[in-house]
Amino acid sequence: MNFDHAGVATDDAEGLAFLYTDLFGCEIAHEERFGELNVIFLELGNGYFELLEPHGDGTISRYLDEHGAGLHHVALETDDIEATLDTAESVGVELIDEEPRQGAWGHRVAFLHPGSTGGVLIEFVEH
Repeated sequence: MNFDHAGVATDDAEGLAFLYTDLFGCEIAHEERFGELNVIFLELGNGYFELLEPHGDGTISRYLDEHGAGLHHVALETDDIEATLDTAESVGVELIDEEPRQGAWGHRVAFLHPGSTGGVLIEFVEH
């Protein structure tokens, strides 16, 4: 399993992307409108920052209302998301997604409940 990305909740993905590209010397790797989100991925060489800006109500909008802007989740890449979910469940981790679903870039994703993972929202990603 490898680090894939860190998801950052923000009210201004484009503005934060401009700051980060200047600050880190990185480039925008991918942009898309995904459901109620504007999503921008910044290439960091060994993974990405995924900037998440909500449009309307949804998970990220509620997160921003409750917590403000900042780190939302950490994503790990897996070659077999079903087996990875089985392992998580077998060690007592509560699954948010019992079955993988489509995420940004068309990847298959599934989340683990932060109450079972030390307060960290973890996403598994299968490319």
